[in-house]
Amino acid sequence: MSLVSVELPESLHAAADELARETGVTVGQLLASALAEKVSALTGPNRLAARAARGDRARFEEALGQVADIEPEERDRL
Repeated sequence: MSLVSVELPESLHAAADELARETGVTVGQLLASALAEKVSALTGPNRLAARAARGDRARFEEALGQVADIEPEERDRL
């Protein structure tokens, strides 16, 4: 883990402190979670595009062909 010092407006710090208390986490945990969500939102599309570019339709079809062709159980039906 890394230690980061961040300056926040008092109102934002107070809101984070209240939300952290309400959800039962520390302010640090709340901020780390919020930052993780933001990083994921900003980098996610690029990561997904890179993974999609590595995809191979023929291999996908081959793997799908190995799945049994049976009706789903009643509880699994849409």
